[in-house]
Amino acid sequence: MRKLFATTSNVERLVDAMARIMVREDGVPGMGLFYGEPGLGKTKTCLWWAARNDGIFVRTKKLMTGRWLLEEIVAELGEAPAFRTADLFRQIRDQLLERPRAIFIDEIDYFDGRIIETLRDVYDETNAPMILIGMGQVDKKLMRYKHLWDRLSEVVKFNELSQADISRVAAQLCETPLSEDAVSFIHGQGTRFRRVMLWLYRAEAVAKRNRLSVVAAADLRGLEK
Repeated sequence: MRKLFATTSNVERLVDAMARIMVREDGVPGMGLFYGEPGLGKTKTCLWWAARNDGIFVRTKKLMTGRWLLEEIVAELGEAPAFRTADLFRQIRDQLLERPRAIFIDEIDYFDGRIIETLRDVYDETNAPMILIGMGQVDKKLMRYKHLWDRLSEVVKFNELSQADISRVAAQLCETPLSEDAVSFIHGQGTRFRRVMLWLYRAEAVAKRNRLSVVAAADLRGLEK
């Protein structure tokens, strides 16, 4: 397998949304929501974008408090977190006003209303792009916070991979080409990115073991688990 970041229709939609958020007219809010079911590549895509564009990525935890979250953001911004919560907030504000950067907050589903409103406060005081990442129903949860929802200028739902997406990923990553019926077979086994990657690894292993020039569906049958 080639060590590349594979682009899909989901990736393209995220890149387009981030372009609009990063270069927006005055008065257009700069918050975004990227959401979808597990295994569709949301986190990996946001990490990829952040690494290429000087963004900040914070992976949240189920037990995370508001103070803990602020400490994580301060650390990602390159400072030693202060002791007092108010000082943590000021550290984030001052850093982002001095050097605006996009902040990605993963697993937003874990947070209650108080923490969500704190993130809105950070955005309001800095105007720095803030991207929330969540699971399949998180949009319904966030709609309850009208002041936050009104600040989301971009809402992108990650979809399961189409057959065209799988063909495209295979062409980018697989060293041995896959036939059209092999792509169709993989599509039938699962359409989430993690599942597709598992089948692409299997296809590569079969190709190497049998010295194939092209992997066909017949070469993959019998490998289901």
